[in-house]
Amino acid sequence: MPLTPAEITTLIAQYAAGPDLLRAALAEVPVAALQWRPAPDEWSVHEIVIHCGDSETASAHRIRVLIAEPEPVIVGYDQAAWATRLDYHTRSLDLALAAVTAARGSSTELIRTLPPEAWTRAGRHTESGPFTSEDWLRIYGAHLHDHADQIAANISAWLDSQR
Repeated sequence: MPLTPAEITTLIAQYAAGPDLLRAALAEVPVAALQWRPAPDEWSVHEIVIHCGDSETASAHRIRVLIAEPEPVIVGYDQAAWATRLDYHTRSLDLALAAVTAARGSSTELIRTLPPEAWTRAGRHTESGPFTSEDWLRIYGAHLHDHADQIAANISAWLDSQR
């Protein structure tokens, strides 16, 4: 079901608030817990933040493709492989946060000015099929909020492991 204008406005505000929420979550992490993983197949806080930098860069490109290309194709990627092959633990948290801030800032400016018909533009996602600008907003409106919650859960699990 299409989003209402009020829902779009709410999701844009949520999207715009994401970087501050991510930074606040990261500020609560003890240095000793940054690279700790709750399980071998789960990400550390450090990896979560680097993922956010990569994902937000990709998402900024995706919304532009959806809006501007005649037959938009959104290319999926293997997030777990990126974390391993790009050696996320060696990547800079500060640069990842800067990427998040820049991607979100420029995309927020863009999406705040979109006409209503832009939200129903559809493309094809290589992994999930039909994909609209509204789908993008639903996913990325929650993305950094979800990862801020994941960071809080990691801290809680790390504290439990220290007892």
